[in-house]
Amino acid sequence: MESQADDGGSVDLDGATAERLETLTLEPLLTRDYETRPALVYERLRRRHGPVAPVDLLGVPAWLVLGYREALDVLQDDAGWPKGLENWRARTDGEVPADWPLGPSLEVNHVLIQGGPGYRPLRQAWDAALKPFQDPRHAQAKRLKAAVTAYADELISLVGQAGGTGLADLSAQFSRPLPLMVASHLLGFPGSQGDDALMDMWRVLDAGPDAEPALERLLATLAELAAVKLEKPGDDFPSYLLAAHPELSLDELARELFMLLGMTSDHVGILISNTVVEVLSGEGGVRASLSAGMVRESMNRVVMRKPPLVNFVPRFAAKDTPLGNYTIRAGDPVWVSAAAAHADPLFAGNVCPSTTVSTRAHLSWGAGLRQCPARELASTVAAVGVGRLFERFSHLELALPADQLPWRSSPFMRGLRSLPVRYELAATPAQPSAPARTAESDATVLPDPAVRQRSSLWRYLTGLIGVGR
Repeated sequence: MESQADDGGSVDLDGATAERLETLTLEPLLTRDYETRPALVYERLRRRHGPVAPVDLLGVPAWLVLGYREALDVLQDDAGWPKGLENWRARTDGEVPADWPLGPSLEVNHVLIQGGPGYRPLRQAWDAALKPFQDPRHAQAKRLKAAVTAYADELISLVGQAGGTGLADLSAQFSRPLPLMVASHLLGFPGSQGDDALMDMWRVLDAGPDAEPALERLLATLAELAAVKLEKPGDDFPSYLLAAHPELSLDELARELFMLLGMTSDHVGILISNTVVEVLSGEGGVRASLSAGMVRESMNRVVMRKPPLVNFVPRFAAKDTPLGNYTIRAGDPVWVSAAAAHADPLFAGNVCPSTTVSTRAHLSWGAGLRQCPARELASTVAAVGVGRLFERFSHLELALPADQLPWRSSPFMRGLRSLPVRYELAATPAQPSAPARTAESDATVLPDPAVRQRSSLWRYLTGLIGVGR
């Protein structure tokens, strides 16, 4: 196939078809089918286009990487496939609509989005700031685990106020609030002051009509918090990040805090819910792992089957580069789909479904130099949360068949809208495997109960007690 690329045609480069993305017949990605059965959408795209497919993302052309090998090629080559919106040719040329729905989330230039020379010192600062919370030998990591355990018990006890048995929505009442409460602990919000910010984070993630004003309030609140930490540093993530990268402005710090709050809360919340569903729906390997006390192994199997982060933020071709059956033109946006890559026969065909110990070759945390900096933190929060659920409840079962659970999909994440369960609390609350308070942990993990009861988050959660009984 030969013609001139500059007139919208194609040329043959190394056996791959080089075509202008804008001239191809684009497959709409975010359809009703994608909402309910994304695996079928990925498979249809794979049959038609191979491991890389041209798609329409709410009116904007993009390449979606479906193949496992191709996904690794992109993720592990930061020079050939850089991040940074400044590399997006269509955006530079003014061809991305100003009201594109995904624009606001990509324009907040934090460590997940940023490219160029500023990324490396920012990433090094993130690694330094997170290390005290991710290194199990560090006192802060022990305090964090104690806080997660205490928050999880607090939420479970709140569910139990409706009675020892009943019906609950574990997504709204546990999986979503737990990581938000932990994020508030990481950010060092005094008392329950951060609860309004947590509610605004929910509104932003749900992308409803009040998402935009919620985002403005949230960024303002985080900027105020950043100013407090600059004036009076503490043992928290913002203070550690500032110490590692003192050149950060308050606005830049607020964007990094937004990233931590948003990604940690949504990603971890989905991971908790997905793990619970996999266990309760009778998946033998997952249930066996949990019964053996291998909560993290259960989670590892889950992120292969249902990764919370289904599509990574875009990268861009640094030059015309063959990928799959196409040649991607310099400046084209490329979205790597971890969910599709895990379904690639090249990967899925080599995963044994019956083994207790699963592969670590999945892409749920990314790959290469830009692998998720908070993966150990997120895994710890989710593992402690799932562990406490199955320790505190003597019986849990899904209130709906697994194939009827309501899902919510976005260009980035896929999780449950709700997780209705029937529960029975253990007669005697199980003690955590590690004490919630140690010599190296805070003596006051939880805010004062009277303060907690006045917070907007707690009022919301209290209002859910016994709903649907």
